[in-house]
Amino acid sequence: MLPIIKSFLPSLELLSKLCLPILITAVFAAVFAGWLRVKKGVRIPYTRKTFHFIIFSLAGYLQFKYGLHAVSILGGFVFGLVILIVWLGDRTWFYQALARDTDAPHQKKFIILPLLATATGGILSNIFFPQTAFIGYFVGGWGDAVGEPVGTTWGKHKYTVPTLFGVKASRSIEGSAAVCLVSTTISSYFILQLSNLAFLPALAIGLVCGLTAALVEAISSHGLDNLTIQLVAAAVVNYFIF
Repeated sequence: MLPIIKSFLPSLELLSKLCLPILITAVFAAVFAGWLRVKKGVRIPYTRKTFHFIIFSLAGYLQFKYGLHAVSILGGFVFGLVILIVWLGDRTWFYQALARDTDAPHQKKFIILPLLATATGGILSNIFFPQTAFIGYFVGGWGDAVGEPVGTTWGKHKYTVPTLFGVKASRSIEGSAAVCLVSTTISSYFILQLSNLAFLPALAIGLVCGLTAALVEAISSHGLDNLTIQLVAAAVVNYFIF
């Protein structure tokens, strides 16, 4: 077996230890997002990013504490869960929490595409920047998670972004600013944990990471930013501290 493939495969011991709690958390995130949408009438940008935030945060925690093998378990569960709800469609609360009206008539494609982008971003980050890949999870999970809701609520200055399948997509300067702010904060925190840098140098690198993540998110094609943000955040931090 190739070493690179082996690095992604969890041991039986880790599977027995983490499978159940990871599965419970993933299902909870899906049910909670669906409940917010169907029972509480929360708008889709918020319910979609609620799931996004929980899963990315869990991935970052698992990699920081247990390593890449644990994230592979989570990835397998989430992939299967999302494929299942896409197949079931409107019959599930979770699908209704993820399917944007603005993506019509390609809602299913814009659920599958970010799923594949997320997986690809995680794989590439761990191949090229294994020491900082988990920072990409947090920047993607927290920074990107605030961009859409902030833009939906307060975004007044819109700009169009590249997209696929003929679906029109836009982002806002306000949403991008939120991505930058949160990405800077979270990356600065983990830079301090990983290095012997003082606060101000760590903040400066975090700011570069945040600005770069926001810029990349702003120009990324609709549905693909889960890949680009993860990769660029991991790359920037890796460049400066390793």
